[in-house]
Amino acid sequence: MSGHRVAGLVLVSLLALGVAPWLGDTLEPQTAEFVLLELRLPRVILGLLVGATLALTGAAYQTIFENPLASPSTLGTVAGAGLGALAVLVLVPGAWATAVALGAFVGALAVSLGLAALARVSALRPDDLVLAGVAITLAAGAATTGLQLQADAAATLAAVRWAIGSLSTVGWGAVVQVGPPTALTLFVILAHTRALHAMAAGSERAETQGVDTRRTRGTVLAVGALGVAACVATAGPIAFVGLLVPHLVRGFVGGAPRLVLPLSALVGAGFLPLADGLARMVVPGRDLPVGVLTATLGAPTLLWLLVRRRRG
Repeated sequence: MSGHRVAGLVLVSLLALGVAPWLGDTLEPQTAEFVLLELRLPRVILGLLVGATLALTGAAYQTIFENPLASPSTLGTVAGAGLGALAVLVLVPGAWATAVALGAFVGALAVSLGLAALARVSALRPDDLVLAGVAITLAAGAATTGLQLQADAAATLAAVRWAIGSLSTVGWGAVVQVGPPTALTLFVILAHTRALHAMAAGSERAETQGVDTRRTRGTVLAVGALGVAACVATAGPIAFVGLLVPHLVRGFVGGAPRLVLPLSALVGAGFLPLADGLARMVVPGRDLPVGVLTATLGAPTLLWLLVRRRRG
């Protein structure tokens, strides 16, 4: 049964990727080639990379923090990356994309390592980490608002548009920018699948199996921060993908990380481009940012998970 469900998820994800470029306004014959090759296809590839990275990072965070509610969004990693990138955008007008990405990485890494240190020093319960992440997100939101108030009108408008989270892109530049760091993140986390699978049964038991849990946790946090930062710097803080997708996968194949990790990456790669295509169809003639749709889906999902955990 599990094998059939795995095959079903793979098939649905591939179908989503195949359908995504065709969603949206009707293609005119004279412009169809340009729209597909220079607008929609780069957008789908960008969504594939961002969706896979956020989903896999979320699944990995849920394992190392031993908390099914952990994700780049709920732990504040997305907010930290967003604040770092926005600080560069607002304080250094016209900054190169590399500088924006570096700011996002610093913000994401600071949040990730800060939470890990807090958990180790204060012996926080798994549920407390999510509350700490919420506090970080609120603080980052306040700092973001303060930065926007210091900027001129043009920079503020650009910051607001970016902060919603969108895959809107023209050409292949964004794909080239986000490709290397996200590919590295995907490769490194998937290479640690065996170690993360062992850690799901507890750190002490994993260490008896020869897993260096401290090194694994530090590596996953670092490359996760790198991938999230690249995604945020390029597409803005698209929320809740790292929470939605791993729980969707677990609902089909169970909670074993050896299945959840690679399938989360695959399903995320299909989910975000499909969601982006559907977002383009919500308001005809208008390009609704995909971040609006993922937040609309993610917020009630988080509430439902919280209620279910309390009842359980």
